[in-house]
Amino acid sequence: MNWKYSLEYYADGILKKTTNCSNDDFILNVNSSDSYLSVSVLPKRKIEFKKFDLIADYKVNRDERIFTNGYQSWTVSREYAPNEAMDEFNPRFLGIKKSKFNPLGMWGAGDLLWHDYPEKQGVFYGYSYAYVRKGNKLTLFGSLSERAGYTILTFDTNENTLTVSKDLEGVCFDSEKRVLDLAIISGEYNSVFDRYFNLMNIVKPRVNRSCGYTTWYNYYTHVTQDIVKRDLKAISKLDTKIDIFQIDDGYERTVGDWLETDPVKFPEGMKTVADSIHKNNMLAGLWLAPFGVTPKSNIFKAHKDWIVTDEKGKYHFSSHNWGGFYALDIYNKEVRAHLKNVFDTVLNEWGYDMVKLDFLYACCQRPIHNKSRGEIMCDAMDLIREWCGDKIILGCGVPLAPAFGKVDFCRIGADVALSWNKKPFSREDVSTINTLTNTIYRRHLDGRAWLNDPDVFLLRDNNIKMPMSQRKIVARVNSMLGNLLFVSDDVSTYTDEQMKIFNYTVSRDKPEIVSAEIMDGIACIRTENEELKFNINEGRVL
Repeated sequence: MNWKYSLEYYADGILKKTTNCSNDDFILNVNSSDSYLSVSVLPKRKIEFKKFDLIADYKVNRDERIFTNGYQSWTVSREYAPNEAMDEFNPRFLGIKKSKFNPLGMWGAGDLLWHDYPEKQGVFYGYSYAYVRKGNKLTLFGSLSERAGYTILTFDTNENTLTVSKDLEGVCFDSEKRVLDLAIISGEYNSVFDRYFNLMNIVKPRVNRSCGYTTWYNYYTHVTQDIVKRDLKAISKLDTKIDIFQIDDGYERTVGDWLETDPVKFPEGMKTVADSIHKNNMLAGLWLAPFGVTPKSNIFKAHKDWIVTDEKGKYHFSSHNWGGFYALDIYNKEVRAHLKNVFDTVLNEWGYDMVKLDFLYACCQRPIHNKSRGEIMCDAMDLIREWCGDKIILGCGVPLAPAFGKVDFCRIGADVALSWNKKPFSREDVSTINTLTNTIYRRHLDGRAWLNDPDVFLLRDNNIKMPMSQRKIVARVNSMLGNLLFVSDDVSTYTDEQMKIFNYTVSRDKPEIVSAEIMDGIACIRTENEELKFNINEGRVL
């Protein structure tokens, strides 16, 4: 492939533009072939890139499909026909400049604070890797490292181009640095992804297919010790082996104060809960959002200097959740000591075997300390693995590539909603349709980067707005394509039929997938022995 350059950068405080790979300010050392592209920056003086694009002619045929990987766990990730548009937004939010209209960080979970959304047909972008597929054959473009900065791949079928961009905002170059390593791999679906992960030296997951329970999708932050005791008792009586029992958000005083358990909801403390889970022969899991703190947290009140601020010194909301929360600066030595103590307490003193780590993107929303967002996220995942040792990590709300090989399980879609057709306000918002879409199209990560967590399936009759026919679709998709199968139900209320569905969902082996795709709103998943076909917009089996 022949690459052209579109570069904007600051040198001596002056914004400059160039289409050349070398000039009086820097040299780009480029190594390009049909299967590989690498770029190093050799500055002649201090420079900072505002735009770093490499562009090649690339035509996508009408019978091919383009897959773009969304920014983080929850972001919509799917295949597109060349004449489609990325249309996952609610129409009332199209045309709004998200970086200007961001109350309480409402767009914070995604990339819209620094990347414009293409609101037209034929333009598709994603992070770290993408592919073009025809049948079972595809060509994959995959970054081998995001440590220099996120790699953004954009297909424009109107101009017949592929643009490879690097998010290098906030990084001043004063010495030579490798900024891009891109593999270009063609072949059959599974062999291409095997090759990609081998090139990155990602070790196969050490955990096995698991099933379990989480408190979130029934009780949310209203979970209590009594609820946990009741549901633990019920699920421990099942004939099917349950691997993990996880306590989600709601046990802590507030987000950020992880070691301050809510004394009303959990009067006996979290160690007692873990002990009870172990007595029932299950692994104990606990939810944390380690990089987040709310303004009402004691951590924030006592350590405002630990918080990431903008260039004016203003605290920056990472998201609107819990009324808005801030992010900790992971390069602050006191922050690292604090978080190490949190993990030591949760995992070693309280005795939890698994942590579900959520909203991890928060640490890298802003480039800080002369580090790009990608480098910050890579450093954060290294720290998390170090702090957790050999304990199990379930990643969530995390940009995917920096987490490859660093977590044992990972969410690969949005939160499941209690109804089928809830309309999301962002590409990361709660949505059953979007998470099923991601489960289908991110299936290649399972068994390579980690084991996929497709989010929960729910079979209960109360506190749910889906008919049983739709609940069964979610359970079946999760069982076919996922490897972490969680419920949030009080299983003591199950009928015989519900129990039969539950047992089948969690106890069978994951089948070998022949194909899985969505065409004209019809999802079709095929194995050697079965086929599931359903209208994904209506939640109706065909």
